[in-house]
Amino acid sequence: MSDLGDWFRSIPLITRYWFAGSIAVPLVGKLGLVSPVYLFLWPDAFINRFQIWRPITATFFFPVGPGTGFLYLVNLYFLYQYSSRLETGAFDGRPADYMFMLLFNWICIVITGLAMDMQLLMIPLIMSVLYVWAQLNRDMIVSFWFGTRFKACYLPWVILGFNYIIGGSVINELIGNLVGHLYFFLMFKYPMDLGGRNFLSTPQFLYRWLPNRRGGVSGFGVPPASMRRAAEDQQGGGRHNWGQGFRLA
Repeated sequence: MSDLGDWFRSIPLITRYWFAGSIAVPLVGKLGLVSPVYLFLWPDAFINRFQIWRPITATFFFPVGPGTGFLYLVNLYFLYQYSSRLETGAFDGRPADYMFMLLFNWICIVITGLAMDMQLLMIPLIMSVLYVWAQLNRDMIVSFWFGTRFKACYLPWVILGFNYIIGGSVINELIGNLVGHLYFFLMFKYPMDLGGRNFLSTPQFLYRWLPNRRGGVSGFGVPPASMRRAAEDQQGGGRHNWGQGFRLA
């Protein structure tokens, strides 16, 4: 138990709470402590009955059962792996900026979910984070199941097909990828590669709540230190090397 506790405490702060909530809320629904009916995102209940908790519970809840348990565990693994890597990599020392990324992606997914009657938001949010990681490490060669190897930029689309095969919905993964692409474009691609303005800016109250550590760089449109070093190594322009990646476990 002490080893398990040490492992849990070693998870980066924001990822730790997200990971814990993604276990606790499905467990509450599975045990019947709260009816799962109150955990889904239903537009009518949210808008007309003012059940304002639904976008939050729908982000953490997943109906775990014999037909969905494996899909749930796989996506829980993706959450742990890629959220941890982003939080300790590109966003190292900048928890407020990482929280803002999650909030931006979450708000976009909630709006899309209400418009498209998507009742569960866990997978789209996980996929949006995975997409951002894949773009920041796009030229990294990753290994997937059965020894397949490819560039990290293709990973979100490979996982989209993989989740569909094991029982997921292409729509959930596709929405997550599109939201992740929107964030990546507005934060990095448009201001850094295309010379555009910065449309995203972390609110100051997040910096007061989650102050920077170890001299982390704050503000959107400003690349993390690893990305700045990669950009400085480029001579004569061209495509950026978005930083060092990680191998899949």
